[in-house]
Amino acid sequence: MEETYLQTARKLLIDCLGLRASETLIIVTDPPKRDIAEIVHEAGLSFGAESALMLMKERSKSGEEPPKQVAEAMKKADVCLCITKHSLTHTKARKEAAAAGVRLATMPGVTWDMFTEGAVTADYVQVKALTERVTAILTQGKHVRIVKDGKTLEFPIENRNGVPSTGMYLYPGESGNLPSGEAYIAPVEGTASGEIVADGSAAGIGKLDSPLLLTVDQGRLTDASGAEAERLLRMLGDGDGRLLGEFGIGTNDKARITGIVLEDEKAFGTIHVAFGSNATFGGTVEAGVHIDLVVKEPDVYIDDALLMRQGKLVGV
Repeated sequence: MEETYLQTARKLLIDCLGLRASETLIIVTDPPKRDIAEIVHEAGLSFGAESALMLMKERSKSGEEPPKQVAEAMKKADVCLCITKHSLTHTKARKEAAAAGVRLATMPGVTWDMFTEGAVTADYVQVKALTERVTAILTQGKHVRIVKDGKTLEFPIENRNGVPSTGMYLYPGESGNLPSGEAYIAPVEGTASGEIVADGSAAGIGKLDSPLLLTVDQGRLTDASGAEAERLLRMLGDGDGRLLGEFGIGTNDKARITGIVLEDEKAFGTIHVAFGSNATFGGTVEAGVHIDLVVKEPDVYIDDALLMRQGKLVGV
């Protein structure tokens, strides 16, 4: 089985990150994900790359910054992989590394199962093409309306650029998740209003056995009800963590809802919203936390044009 994992790791490093023997690879990890990181580290060494493993203390939540020495090392690599329990995707460290020209992928919550099943097995050429088409629709759009179970959430996205997370980061400064397949955007802060039913999963909580009903007013989460509501509110805190920070659409036809948001938010038939930081992808919120919540089979309208009907993309 270890050889299977090594083969998958080599394929990710070559196909998704374009790693070459002459390059430096930095792998950032923490105790919960160290075993997976060590396999990827070994795969990097097998190419002849200068592969280094950096072990840090587990972060307390997604969006929390890594230590300064880790952030500095990330900026000096050719390729960087962040294989951690909690996500470093929406951190200044990730943003600054990409700005320095690093090809970077984050793999928060990745499991051994993901190395052989699900989203990682997708045809990433096809994922990339669909993701870029959906991203263009978001960039050109001005207003989003999400309808599910009789609840509606609306917000403007005018003058915001969509972001493609294609799973292929082959050029300097490209970054995103692995496995991947999503198009996302930062809603205009302070404007969202309405309600949304999250019934897929939530970062830091896992697969939802019962739905969460979230109420948003003037861009801020004002109420949450459901079995995991109090836990969600504790993670977000009382400050800017409760601001709506992201809207995303899954574009990976092999992704499953497993309880690990890294894969869940990429699944066909889902969208996700997140509360907290979005300054790393075009917004203004810097909250030190970013919690994604996955919604299954919604209707989605962009500028009143139907984009998704019960989870199925229309005319894309």
